[in-house]
Amino acid sequence: MSESEATPAQAPVDPRLLEILVCPVTRDALVYDRVANELISRKARLAYPIRDGIPIMLPDEARALDEA
Repeated sequence: MSESEATPAQAPVDPRLLEILVCPVTRDALVYDRVANELISRKARLAYPIRDGIPIMLPDEARALDEA
């Protein structure tokens, strides 16, 4: 199996969607991390995943960011 088959291509996120999304916990703006394919809430210290181009804005699905 080649690497391209093992890792599906990331679907692009609509820039207009990124402009209107806010953190569901703090209601603050989010930062798009293209490399990790996540939306970052600096104030809540959470990273929301993006799957198949769809942001998963559930706090239970978010990854806690390290304190570093």
